[in-house]
Amino acid sequence: MTGPSDLPDPATHAYRKDLADTALAGRVIASHYAEPLVRHLVAPASLHPSPDPASEPVASLEVGMEMLMLDNSRGWAWGYGPDGRVGYVRSDAVGV
Repeated sequence: MTGPSDLPDPATHAYRKDLADTALAGRVIASHYAEPLVRHLVAPASLHPSPDPASEPVASLEVGMEMLMLDNSRGWAWGYGPDGRVGYVRSDAVGV
């Protein structure tokens, strides 16, 4: 990557400094890249913009909904919700 670039919207494109979706390789710089894993919710959950239960949820997710997960650590799963929004849900709401 050379020169200034317009970064994609982080609300709909999964990237952080430490991790990004492989689909964004060449568009964003991250320490690591990962392929999203398909996971289904086993409990109702709120999709948060940060791994903080006090943050304002951006969506409410129902049991059985699909999530494309990139990371699952410290009690939070991070990835794409069913409508393509990026966020965090509690790890215990995500099944295998």
